[in-house]
Amino acid sequence: MTRQALTEVSVEPEKRFSNSGAWKRFKKNKLALFGAIVLSILVIAAILAPVISPYDPYISQTKPDGGYNVHASPSAEHLLGTDSLGRDLLSRIIYGGRVSLSVAFVAVMIATITGVVLGMIAGYYGRWVDTLIMRITDIVICFPVLFLAISIATILKPSIFNVMIIIGLVSWTTMTRLVRGEVLRVRETEYIEAAKAMGQNNFIIIAKHILPNIMAPIVVQATLQTAEAILTESSLSFLGVGVQQPVPSWGNMLYEATSIMVLQFKPWVWAPAGFAILITILCINFVGDGLRDALDPKTKKD
Repeated sequence: MTRQALTEVSVEPEKRFSNSGAWKRFKKNKLALFGAIVLSILVIAAILAPVISPYDPYISQTKPDGGYNVHASPSAEHLLGTDSLGRDLLSRIIYGGRVSLSVAFVAVMIATITGVVLGMIAGYYGRWVDTLIMRITDIVICFPVLFLAISIATILKPSIFNVMIIIGLVSWTTMTRLVRGEVLRVRETEYIEAAKAMGQNNFIIIAKHILPNIMAPIVVQATLQTAEAILTESSLSFLGVGVQQPVPSWGNMLYEATSIMVLQFKPWVWAPAGFAILITILCINFVGDGLRDALDPKTKKD
């Protein structure tokens, strides 16, 4: 093939990720749109936590007689009641959302970057590099994510930073396998062959021609992994090896439910945190399903 013929081959085809019709298809999915709106509200509330929280989440509230207002039921003064130390639960839910969402987003970012890099290398270069990376991936997959995270968390000092790192480093395997499969598919296409024949180096081919055309499944997978990261953080915090008190997170707020008295007779202490986790994960899954349908090339219409 001559150089002139190569230039006639499209080196950079239409990117699925940038399809202008994706937003229109996404809007038609009512559940996905609902999820996006709720998530936006949660994120805004987390960002504006110091402004909208009625009380300081770290300070115990007192009664008129000077005693701590412990396990107060919901009222006009405390809309969600108070916890075992007299702290306002609504304020702690809002601040807990800031912590839980931040941990999930950072952890997913770590997992996504790690998975994309390893998947790109394995899929593009193949041979022994592919074998090595995928065998390591298979070994990590053999261990349940939560069990592996708990094991690492017990070794390291529990902190927000360590929880982010732990969740990120145990959640990259799915992204790696996904990216590898997409790269194996894309690297055999005509425009990649044309780019190689024109003398472009491997980094340019990967960054400019392969990565933009596999962004759709990466975005969908990252969205779904965010829900998993929130659930993992909540589990670690509930077990005492995640975010530590007095810093509020939805997971460690559920720890109050370990008391039978609280679980049976004071549901306002733990139910709001559980509901926050439930609605957040549900909405993220709605958004993930909506993105998958919107970015799926099979649903495109001319």
